[in-house]
Amino acid sequence: MLRRIRIALALIVIVLLTWLFVDFTGTAAPIAGWLAKIQFLPAVMALNVGVVIALVALTLIFGRIYCSVICPLGILQDFLARLRPRKNKKVGRYSFSPEVRWLRYPVFVLFVIAMIAGVGSFVALLAPYSSFGRIASNLFAPLYEWINNGFAAIATKHDSYAFYHVDVWMRSLPTFIIAVVTLVVLAVLAWIGGRTYCNTICPVGTFLSFLSRFSFLKIKFDEDKCRNCSACAKSCKASCIDFKNHKVDYSRCVVCGDCVEACKFDALKYGTKPLSNSPRGEEDSFTSQEDTSGNAALPSTGAAESGASRRAFIIGAALATTTAAFAQQKKKVDGGLADIEDKVAPERKTPLTPPGSLSARHFAQRCTGCQLCVAQCPNDVLRPSTGLLTMMQPVMSYERGYCRPECNRCSEVCPTDAIRPITPEEKSSTQIGHAVWVKKNCIVLTDNVECGNCARHCPTGAIQMVPLDPNDELGAYIPAVNEAKCIGCGACENLCPARPFSAIYVEGHEVHKTV
Repeated sequence: MLRRIRIALALIVIVLLTWLFVDFTGTAAPIAGWLAKIQFLPAVMALNVGVVIALVALTLIFGRIYCSVICPLGILQDFLARLRPRKNKKVGRYSFSPEVRWLRYPVFVLFVIAMIAGVGSFVALLAPYSSFGRIASNLFAPLYEWINNGFAAIATKHDSYAFYHVDVWMRSLPTFIIAVVTLVVLAVLAWIGGRTYCNTICPVGTFLSFLSRFSFLKIKFDEDKCRNCSACAKSCKASCIDFKNHKVDYSRCVVCGDCVEACKFDALKYGTKPLSNSPRGEEDSFTSQEDTSGNAALPSTGAAESGASRRAFIIGAALATTTAAFAQQKKKVDGGLADIEDKVAPERKTPLTPPGSLSARHFAQRCTGCQLCVAQCPNDVLRPSTGLLTMMQPVMSYERGYCRPECNRCSEVCPTDAIRPITPEEKSSTQIGHAVWVKKNCIVLTDNVECGNCARHCPTGAIQMVPLDPNDELGAYIPAVNEAKCIGCGACENLCPARPFSAIYVEGHEVHKTV
């Protein structure tokens, strides 16, 4: 029952979270967005005390069940491990191995230091939820979009608008490569040792391991029933069961229930009390790897099964409540007469961070680079940074669209409060940067034509067309930017007809202002 409940809840979590990262319609966020906000590290970064306390309590009661039911990277590891081919099905997948402390704890210390120092690239590289988001948004999303475009092509032929075509494009080559490498490393480690990454490298797993040693419910041996057949150890994806000494390393056990399912002699139970009738005061042989084992006596079978069923029901109730690729390219043409050259991003002295992020420093310290805001941005404005310290954290650029004042989806889905919730009204008065005119790129001067596109589309009226020569009102008109009114939305940069570099671009602000 424990294993079945775990698998059912894990499937729900992984499906909903994957949908959240691949969805481009905005449908998933209201339904599955809460799952991103109950992930451990995002909750810590957002200072979401209620969620953190709930997850700590969940671990102290049930053990590291978070890692096998709520964490999407942990669930993905289990799925990858199942894909490993086996020549002999009678031979188990795993075996007991000692804890790799020399690697586990230094990685955790370095991770904490990186969080404090604001080295976002290192945090994003190791954070489990962020790693899953990187894989989902860079590898799964293009496949999802290709399938959608296939249905859209079929629907169009039948005069149906049930599906619509979306562009499939690579937002960042370095992030795509990191996503591929992460998936390959996870697959190799999962095939070799099951939960090796989870129990050796993952900083969240290491932190929860400190708590799970003292969990109220544990996997326990009944030594009288155990035949030392090693079935439990061979099925343990955490490699934490020492069947010869009848011990379980609770710091690595993720309470998946596979060992209980594999035992044919009913020698393993998930419960609170030791399965022995040792005299009072004798050490519990199941609570520590260093404790001595005692003789065990099995309670009545009916009572044990009834207790196991009740515990499984309680676990299910608790968990339920807490719980590159490119599409077919179409040539861009202007009226079918001329090719349109793609825009190239300008060199900004200060990168643009989304409205609601308050400042570049606040954003760098809170963002874990999970790519959720990038995946959910409907205007293709956000893409992962390629900076050394901020790699994989999102930055704004306006080659494919601009930040529409009425859109606040990134602030709604951000699980870490790196982008704080902001209303469209607040966004319209938040200045993330200001527009800068580049004289040498303006087609008014290079092609001797009238334009004014930037002024016509500025939502705040911050751009006015003024005569190049104040004494010649019949001559060329150029844009003049009122920096006090500009909010940095990028409409002018995106809609400027100059190619490949726009004649007007947005320079970011280190600290956002209210205009």
